[in-house]
Amino acid sequence: MNKNIDILLINPYDENALKNALGFITPPLNLMYLASSLEKESYSVKIVDDDLLQMGYEKVSELAGKLNPQLVGVTATTSTIKSALKYVELVKNILPNSLTVMGGPHTTFMPSETLKSSENLDVVVMGEGEETMVDLANHSTGSSHGLDEVKGIFYRDLMSENLKATQKRPLIKDLDALPFPARHLVPFDSYGASKEQTGGIITSRGCVYNCNYCSSSLIMGKKFRSRSPDNVVDEIEELINNYQIRDIGFMDDTFMLNKRRVNDIANEIKARDLDLSFVASSRVDSVDQNLLQNLKNSGLKTIYYGVESGSQRVLDLMKKGITLKQAEDAVKSAKNVDLEVLTSFILGYPGETEEDMNKSIKFSTKLDSDYCQYSILTPFPGTPIYKELKEKNLIDNDDWDEYTVLKPVLKYDEMGLNKKMVEKKLAIAYLKYYARPKYLLNHRHMFKVMFKTVVRSFILPKLMGDTGKGWYQNLDNKTSSE
Repeated sequence: MNKNIDILLINPYDENALKNALGFITPPLNLMYLASSLEKESYSVKIVDDDLLQMGYEKVSELAGKLNPQLVGVTATTSTIKSALKYVELVKNILPNSLTVMGGPHTTFMPSETLKSSENLDVVVMGEGEETMVDLANHSTGSSHGLDEVKGIFYRDLMSENLKATQKRPLIKDLDALPFPARHLVPFDSYGASKEQTGGIITSRGCVYNCNYCSSSLIMGKKFRSRSPDNVVDEIEELINNYQIRDIGFMDDTFMLNKRRVNDIANEIKARDLDLSFVASSRVDSVDQNLLQNLKNSGLKTIYYGVESGSQRVLDLMKKGITLKQAEDAVKSAKNVDLEVLTSFILGYPGETEEDMNKSIKFSTKLDSDYCQYSILTPFPGTPIYKELKEKNLIDNDDWDEYTVLKPVLKYDEMGLNKKMVEKKLAIAYLKYYARPKYLLNHRHMFKVMFKTVVRSFILPKLMGDTGKGWYQNLDNKTSSE
């Protein structure tokens, strides 16, 4: 018999085919942060990561019925919002007196629409959720009584049936005061083929930049807030000592913004003589070779750069605030200290031409990073580009399931492009990058990986249609025993 718990947190199943094919399923760090804050206030919490477990809506809701929580929280991105709402529907049918809560990037920018999507959803959380969830737990008595006192939410008043917004919640100033994520509530050994995907750490919040396609600065604020180097390395030690995880991923939006702090983190890692390997991301204008060398000496293995375009004109349209020269210099600096480099590019940006996309593909191969990822411009709610395109009626699809960054959702015909061409460019980009003889010679370990994932699960279907699907599905049958 399952013991009753106070709070149930659900990570919904994500049907992103490419993510699943590549095995990029990671623990829900956001829910683990919420859980640790709730546990600090003596609430009992259970996390169900259905993206990993794939129990399904019915089984998760049945489990919720046995656990009988007073509050059920579900996180949602734009691509998982429909899935998230299904969990809420079924759970509420079994637990009509529970308080159902949803948070995440999508709800932050579309709170009213999200609440209207389901009468079984009681509350939507906007922005940072740790303090808000504790307040909601304190108020969760089976009704929305008293919810007007909880800052940072949109809720349905059960008396009037009106949707109400409360006062905006201030950003958390002291990130060191937050307890470390409740990693003990998820099955770490079940994620991915190695532990590299479980050691995620967030050392700062907020972004001071204005990239048109990104909503980070609007979710976590325009002001950069950071944890102290000692606090960051304390968490690293916890991962090593308690979970035997030595592969760390710094998941900050702007990890390198404060170079002095980053150098201090590297120095603290070395001072404690910690044996680890880590990955970090950076803008191409935020690094220098001395910084990268210090990080390399403390365990940095891979650096991720968001280059986004090989056309300066398109970079300017994106308001990225970088130059192609800076991208080249950043990659060169990383290679000079023997770091692996991963670059990313966006195709199909409004105002971009086919020639611009070709420039991006050519520039990406010129940079010759160890790995490269490409995506199609997806105007997520909350981004400046979403507002701009919405006002111009240039968004062709509001089916959130399609917002996977692999599918065109814009009216490209009205922009001088077409959807099929943009999709094909994405497939060609991957093929041209990873099928280069030079690349395969220098990255032999990647050949089998790319062949069995990107090629068979993505490139072939795009290039060959149904014929390609049949071909790689047959390949699955032939290789399933490997």
